[in-house]
Amino acid sequence: MNILIGILIPFIGTTLGAACVFLIKNEINPYVQKSLLGFASGVMVAASVWSLIIPAINMSDDKGKFAFVPAAVGIFSGMLLLLAMDRFVPHMHLGSDESEGIKANLKKTTKLVFAVTLHNIPEGMAVGVVFAGAMSGDTMISLSGAIALSVGIAIQNFPEGAIISLPLKAEGNGKEKAFIYGTLSGAVEPVAAIITIAASHMLDAVLPYLLAFAAGAMLYVVVEELIPEASEGEHTNIGTIGFGLGFILMMVLDVALG
Repeated sequence: MNILIGILIPFIGTTLGAACVFLIKNEINPYVQKSLLGFASGVMVAASVWSLIIPAINMSDDKGKFAFVPAAVGIFSGMLLLLAMDRFVPHMHLGSDESEGIKANLKKTTKLVFAVTLHNIPEGMAVGVVFAGAMSGDTMISLSGAIALSVGIAIQNFPEGAIISLPLKAEGNGKEKAFIYGTLSGAVEPVAAIITIAASHMLDAVLPYLLAFAAGAMLYVVVEELIPEASEGEHTNIGTIGFGLGFILMMVLDVALG
């Protein structure tokens, strides 16, 4: 039961964020949006380091001087997967009228949801692989540490849900439809987590690679999309401050609960 609740926590964060469409009349203030994007970036980078990369290296101590290999291979592989998805999955980012990925006759709202879904897949994988590590009894990953990662991702998913639902409402969609789209963008997370847990049970020997793989995918999202979006236009320091706060919060959660 604890595992099920743990993998649903990030999805709950997205759903609560999407529910802002019923409480806020207009789009999020651009400065607030910058701070939220920076905050999400900080959470994801800290989660990648403390919850994924460091445990992956520690679990590979038996390799001696080559303990870095699983982490290095996993990070690079995760980035390659997200690069491929970015190139082929049709999607569109907020504030842009140009589609990315392969050409497809899809509605703008669908492409916006796909863009956020690309972010959520590696987050779901990260949650799944950390819980898999906790379930395996490995002392490098505790259940409380896995919960800390879920809570951290849920916190950064809250503004993500709002950032997708509020613009959809502003474009003329009803509140209910905007809420559903915002919620669906996060539905992939528990699915990705469950699939990752199942795969890790079959491949216990590659758990360090899976941890680093999820980290690489998350870092790709941060560097490719979140930080550039937070740095557009004026007052980019707002996003930088948000990054620092998000990083510190996730670090505190992981160290205090891990």
